[in-house]
Amino acid sequence: MTTTPWVRRNKALSAALLSAALVLTGCGSDDKDTGSTAAPAATTRTITAGNGTVTIPADPQRVVALGNTSQPFIDIGGKPIGVTELSASELDPIPADQKATYEAATRLGADTAEIDLEKLAGLKPDLILVQVPDAEFEGIKKQLETIAPTVFWGLDTEWKAFADALAEAGNLTDSLSTQKVAFQGKVAKIKETYPQIIADTKFVAVDRWDNSDPGTFVITDFGCIEIAADDIGLNSPKAAAGADPLGWADLPFEQIAGLSKYDAILYPVDAAGQPKKAFATVTESNTWKALPTVTSGRALGVFCPGNNSYGPVLQYLDSLDTALASLAAKE
Repeated sequence: MTTTPWVRRNKALSAALLSAALVLTGCGSDDKDTGSTAAPAATTRTITAGNGTVTIPADPQRVVALGNTSQPFIDIGGKPIGVTELSASELDPIPADQKATYEAATRLGADTAEIDLEKLAGLKPDLILVQVPDAEFEGIKKQLETIAPTVFWGLDTEWKAFADALAEAGNLTDSLSTQKVAFQGKVAKIKETYPQIIADTKFVAVDRWDNSDPGTFVITDFGCIEIAADDIGLNSPKAAAGADPLGWADLPFEQIAGLSKYDAILYPVDAAGQPKKAFATVTESNTWKALPTVTSGRALGVFCPGNNSYGPVLQYLDSLDTALASLAAKE
């Protein structure tokens, strides 16, 4: 059986402690105890995740981040030795230093179905982090767990809880604390700057997915709009409890006209402020262009690079702040 790196370090530490103890025994006096009474630092700890309680290294050094953990782990300061490939659209908004960290890691496949398990094992990781659909994880769980301690989270894990769990697993809680302070500060600033707009404006968030049927769009209630609604208090449509998310239902372009009942529209743009490629067909439609909300400048492009870690969310809050400022200027 292959011994994992963190176990080998444990054996080395034990040998060193034994050697030190023999030296102290030989050199110490018969009637005085001059040895240290401090307990050795723990080399492992346990955490609880979607796959139960897992024993992991106290300070993991060779982490592989798979699925939706790749970018968030890097975002909180992690330096994985192996990752799932990120798409160009996922890489574009990432800061240069994080891109360099990603490029330095071994890419193990575009998704869990393509993971090169032999290459993964060859990296000799001491910890594997995974967030993928439950069914996908079950298909590779045993293989991963034979390589290294594996920690799994399902896709339904709330983003803040996910960030906390990743930081705990990777021993990166100090870095995460800094991001949390920045997040709390931005949220507080927005709420203090635009209290009347937040209280009195009926917003609607719209989008269009890469795989949406032609001639359709969605009113969405998940993703970055959840942060705007839950943390800032924006009033926007939300599915009833127990119902499917609004963003799962494709709506025909004919229903664009119905957006006129809202005071302001939030739509997706890229980092340059241009409509997201998939959504451009909506903004180019005559129905959209004729909307009173659009002609009055109350359709606001907002950049959402991601909503599963604090770095992208902070970029979103900056964009939302700018959008709300333009709305305030029209009041």
